[in-house]
Amino acid sequence: MSEKKQSHIEELTTENTEFKREIGLFGGISVIGGIVIGSGIFYLGSYVLQYVGMSEGMALLCWVIGGVLSIMGGLCYAEMGSSIPRAGGQITYLSEAFSPIFGCLAGYSAFLIGDPASSAALAVALVTALLGTAVSSTMIKVLAIILIIVLCVYNYYGVKHSNALQSVTMAAKLIPILVIIVAAISMGTVRPDLSLVVRDATGGSKMGMIALGVMATLWAYEGWYNLNNVAEEVKNPSRNLPRALIISLGGITLLYTLFNFAIYRTLPWDTINTEINVNENLYLGTLVSKTLMGSFGSILVVTCMAIAMLGSLNGCLMIPPRNYYAMAKEKHFFSAFGKLDEKTKVPYWGFIIEGIIAIIFVLWNTLQDLTILVAFTSLLYNTLTVLSVPRLRKKYPDINRPYKVWIGLPYIYIACQILLIVYTITTDTRNSLIGLGAQLIGVAIYFFFDAKNRKQNAAAES
Repeated sequence: MSEKKQSHIEELTTENTEFKREIGLFGGISVIGGIVIGSGIFYLGSYVLQYVGMSEGMALLCWVIGGVLSIMGGLCYAEMGSSIPRAGGQITYLSEAFSPIFGCLAGYSAFLIGDPASSAALAVALVTALLGTAVSSTMIKVLAIILIIVLCVYNYYGVKHSNALQSVTMAAKLIPILVIIVAAISMGTVRPDLSLVVRDATGGSKMGMIALGVMATLWAYEGWYNLNNVAEEVKNPSRNLPRALIISLGGITLLYTLFNFAIYRTLPWDTINTEINVNENLYLGTLVSKTLMGSFGSILVVTCMAIAMLGSLNGCLMIPPRNYYAMAKEKHFFSAFGKLDEKTKVPYWGFIIEGIIAIIFVLWNTLQDLTILVAFTSLLYNTLTVLSVPRLRKKYPDINRPYKVWIGLPYIYIACQILLIVYTITTDTRNSLIGLGAQLIGVAIYFFFDAKNRKQNAAAES
């Protein structure tokens, strides 16, 4: 092995870092849970039921499949994160396994669309959940912008403070969710039909219905991979990162499945079907809490939703600047993003620019199509990143892997994801093509920095 390659491997695998390692095991679980458990648990249940022809059995199956797919992806990320504990996660793995262009394309897509659009949507949803029709749409935008600014400033003061908020919101939002689950399962009197019989045929095969239902659940599981992006700030990452991924994803899958079962245990199918036909954006969790606990239940769920979305929003603002830092360190992004504050050790330019773009999206307020684009590009890059597992094993066979996934698992995961990608392209061709076309912008950005780097290297050698 050449001295240069050995030096590069040591740089990849070392736990020495410029960052402060402030995130322990519970903190890692809180990062994942805080981002993943947002508003989706409350409103996606009605969409999943509609996609599967109002079959409660098929809907629960979709929630389980979505969770299993997320766990499979998490196990693959656990191997890469424990062996290469570097900031940037997905960007770092793709760059090392294939080429810097793939890592940078993932980063550019997130920078331009995924990260700020997600933050903007969560900020607007949080204000709307709390105030509803009590204020105008303009005031909702103003308050959402203020919320984004406040959280960006808060995150500037270090990962310890950011992670503390994640831990608090994680614990606070789980309490009312668990109360609803326990109350509904113990007090509910309905015996739901959990067969796979379609009650309200929407056309298409059962496999197609399940595919759409799983896609909807994956939105609720979205964000599980974000802990790897802050691997340089995790204490003992070779041990804590895999454990946090496995514990959090297993727990979230169980939580989502039980929550939806609790809904079916409380509300008769006829009631659910009627309510969904009247209100397509129905929050089934709210309906359950009203049925069981009256007005107190409604207050409980609104509080739960607000706390859940606050944790998700904080996580969405906290994580991305670490990705931009990784790209800047590879000299494929603006150098300012690679600078850390001398005192707080956070990549502050990332917070500033991400906040500005998120504010633009709040003002623009056309996020429905962007949500589809985010989900589609996430499918693309998660699939490619999991393919990095066998590639990295072949490229770096001798590096220490504290955690190793069964080598067949990445291929099973990839096959499932490809089926979902193909199905998305065939059912939503327009947005899928826009998502694919947007990658061309990323290619242009990459080659701009690549040409700049070659010019600088040539000047240094002359």
